[in-house]
Amino acid sequence: MRSYLLVLRFAAFNVAALALLILAWFEGWISLVIESDVTRITSGIALVFTVGWLISAHRIFRCSRELNAATNPDSTTPSRAMWYRDLAEQARPEARSAIADCLRSRLYARIAVVRTIGNVLITLGLIGTVIGFIIALSGVDANAVADVGAIGPMVSTLIKGMAVALYTTLVGSVLHVWLLVNYQLLATGTVNLANAIIERAETPDHLSGTMAITDHA
Repeated sequence: MRSYLLVLRFAAFNVAALALLILAWFEGWISLVIESDVTRITSGIALVFTVGWLISAHRIFRCSRELNAATNPDSTTPSRAMWYRDLAEQARPEARSAIADCLRSRLYARIAVVRTIGNVLITLGLIGTVIGFIIALSGVDANAVADVGAIGPMVSTLIKGMAVALYTTLVGSVLHVWLLVNYQLLATGTVNLANAIIERAETPDHLSGTMAITDHA
């Protein structure tokens, strides 16, 4: 049952986050952000987050399944544990450390995309900030400041630009934190998976069998 704690933690956190999102929707904050962002950058940020979230969910489910196979000695399901065991049996004892490092590298490379997408969310938020300031400043005409009739449109453009700048930064930051927590859950599960695979292969029974094979060879 221990292997499913990762999925339960993932589900518990995301249900709580989704509940807060629904609450914000009923309060009208989500609609306010969407209507105020004339550039639709926030929609793009939300789309990128959705892709990252789906990838993290898939990786967490896969990590949990492989962790279950690694901690179950009777499991015959093809997994990283079986890959590492078969490779360790064919390798010399002095090469086992390099094989373990190779396993860790493969597992960590599998989750790196989630962290990259999280960083992209921050970058998109900063791009939205810059674009918002550009929109705000584009409506300011120093030569028309004395014209009372021109002040209204300038203020309106300034408000639109500042709304884009602030809301894109807010959305990018919030969704970055949301995805970052999921990444941390996935990273913890990956560390546990790597340790479980190595510990299973490095048990005394397995070591004695491998040494016997090496001696006969």
